Amino acid sequence: MNLQQRIGQLDPRERRLLTLLLGLFGAFVMLLIPVGLLTWFSSKRSHNEQLREAIQATQLSRGKVHKRELDRAAVLERYARPAPPLAGFLEALGKQHGLEIPESQPQGSVPHGTDYEEKPTKIVLRRVAMYPLAKFMEGIAQSGHPIVVSKLNIRKRGIEADSYDVEMVVSAFERKAKEKKEVIAAPEPSSDTPSEGKEEPNQP
Repeated sequence: MNLQQRIGQLDPRERRLLTLLLGLFGAFVMLLIPVGLLTWFSSKRSHNEQLREAIQATQLSRGKVHKRELDRAAVLERYARPAPPLAGFLEALGKQHGLEIPESQPQGSVPHGTDYEEKPTKIVLRRVAMYPLAKFMEGIAQSGHPIVVSKLNIRKRGIEADSYDVEMVVSAFERKAKEKKEVIAAPEPSSDTPSEGKEEPNQP
């Protein structure tokens, strides 16, 4: 007995139930297809978004790495030019801006890690105007050498207009030269040297 004959033997109520069941199944299939397609497209879109974000993050990190390398190269290039003696450098720079440095006192060196060393010098300026002082400090910052103003104290001189007493510490940073360890080879024993515990024969 085939399927059509079996369906023909069903009573009207069972046929309606079967028809309803088939209709529900067909509706389920019709809904399942677009839902499945939407889910598939959504997963593809999410995957593409993740790839796009990963590519953007890679590009940003590459830019950061490149900038870090440029900064490191700039630092190494700056330290490749050793700082001049601070006393003479500051005196010459002060004269360019009409400033006299009546007091200059080198301070003790300060190590920074194992590769760098700070050599500060304290200077005193008296009765200076603000504009030449600012140009003097700008000259220090733009010298091209690893030199910075590490401490600064400015005091107004009473009622005098645009007149200040200044104390500042200017620091020069140096990159230490790496020490080369020399290996001293032990001298090889000479064949003419008598061995210990053996006496030389008496000469006739």
